[in-house]
Amino acid sequence: MAHDIEARNKDVIRKAFAAWAAGTGGPFELLTPEATWTIVGRSVAAKTYPNRAAFISEVIAPFNARMRERLVPTVHEILADGDKVLVFFDARATTHDGTPYTNTYAWLLTMRDEMIVNATAFFDSIAFDELWHRVQPRESGAR
Repeated sequence: MAHDIEARNKDVIRKAFAAWAAGTGGPFELLTPEATWTIVGRSVAAKTYPNRAAFISEVIAPFNARMRERLVPTVHEILADGDKVLVFFDARATTHDGTPYTNTYAWLLTMRDEMIVNATAFFDSIAFDELWHRVQPRESGAR
């Protein structure tokens, strides 16, 4: 039973990341409305966001508004243990000022009924903060 849940959760996340890479969807669509998202560290965005709406409006929309070309992930590994899924990936985009943005991420996701109910994100906060301060948002949207 646990193996079936792990395989199903990995498949759901793998498909969400494939859709994100293709520009046809993404993992944020799997967040339940009450899902919490924690960004670890001392980045300007580091804190726990109490729900999907707060996370999208405070992080994802302003992040995407800084991009000329959308963020595209390259997954290195997806691991599952019970209701937890760990995704290790790189992502690349081009900002409005023409500078490449690259970062490496590890997301620990807690799944319930093939949806994300909790996430903890680790990434290079220096690269993120440099982008956040250098490039002003132009438009909003969660991609």
